[in-house]
Amino acid sequence: MNALSIIKYVFSAIGLGMLIGAYFLYQNTQSFLESAAVTNGSVVELVRSRSSDSTTYAPVVQFKTESGALVEFTSSTSSNPPGYSKGESVEVFYLPSNPQKAKINGLFSLWGAALIVGILGGVFFLVGGGIALTTFLKNRKNEYLRKQGTPISAKFLSVEINRNIRVNRRSPFRVLAQWQNPATSEIHVFKSNNLWFDPTDHIPDRDITVFIERNNPDKYLVDLSFLPKLAR
Repeated sequence: MNALSIIKYVFSAIGLGMLIGAYFLYQNTQSFLESAAVTNGSVVELVRSRSSDSTTYAPVVQFKTESGALVEFTSSTSSNPPGYSKGESVEVFYLPSNPQKAKINGLFSLWGAALIVGILGGVFFLVGGGIALTTFLKNRKNEYLRKQGTPISAKFLSVEINRNIRVNRRSPFRVLAQWQNPATSEIHVFKSNNLWFDPTDHIPDRDITVFIERNNPDKYLVDLSFLPKLAR
């Protein structure tokens, strides 16, 4: 299994796991809101929190329950600059059975965790899915050219390192071959798919078969089926 395949599966798995986690966070908040009572509260303090590279402020809110009990809680979300000011009136959701489980009625206070996890999960899943889709389409195109393409003999030119791709500090190799179109006299240089080993010692002293789409040499497949397979 090559490096891109590993990345594809790892990113897809992480992304899917985070999307599932975001769904459960959303459901948890939705369930909380269905059971919660609503009241008005007041920001009585801003609690400063320091990390290695930033300082944020979380609001401390006081409110009264339906039974008249005074409750104080610190919001689980913080920001810099502060999202609230001391003395500001805010709407509060709380559980009558456990008033300490309370949240400020705000987009980030209620849905921030689900949004962050969901967005990150979507990015990971799209990267993994994009690699998977690209691989699928490329394999389908290669299979089409093998079956429907016109085979030609191209002269082996060289083996080059594809420095446009770099995984784990390594770049793959490509085989280059050249062919002159007899109909137009144009020279075409074909580049093979990426290889994660140096094929130089395994290329025989002969022409290389290239499958081209009929009347369109720009769509091609360099046939490297004669090369040994890389051990997994």
